[in-house]
Amino acid sequence: QVQLVESGGGLVQTGGSLRLSCAASGRTFSSYDMAWFRQAPGKEREFVAAISWNGNSLWYADSVKGRFTISRDNVRNTVYLQMNSLKPEDSAIYCCAAGPPVRLRVSTDWHYWGQGTQVTVSS
Repeated sequence: QVQLVESGGGLVQTGGSLRLSCAASGRTFSSYDMAWFRQAPGKEREFVAAISWNGNSLWYADSVKGRFTISRDNVRNTVYLQMNSLKPEDSAIYCCAAGPPVRLRVSTDWHYWGQGTQVTVSS
């Protein structure tokens, strides 16, 4: 089992940047695929990005491709989401998840979740 704790959210202006972190407990972090999802008020949880257990494969939602970068440090048991050129529509609660999933863009396929961190982008 793995426990996940996100940090790094906050309020930023349009065009700004934030880096989210997700710290994992447990010795098996390096065996898990990891992902970031987000959920805005009144909307369903949405896939943002994922990274394979060894960091060799990356996946992104079209809406964030070229602006967001997912990475991981298996020594520090942490996964990151660097978010650049932020837009008001990026405002949401961002949660990290650990897998492996059958379908990586489907939230219900991921096994473990953090509580989330709020990101607000002002216009």
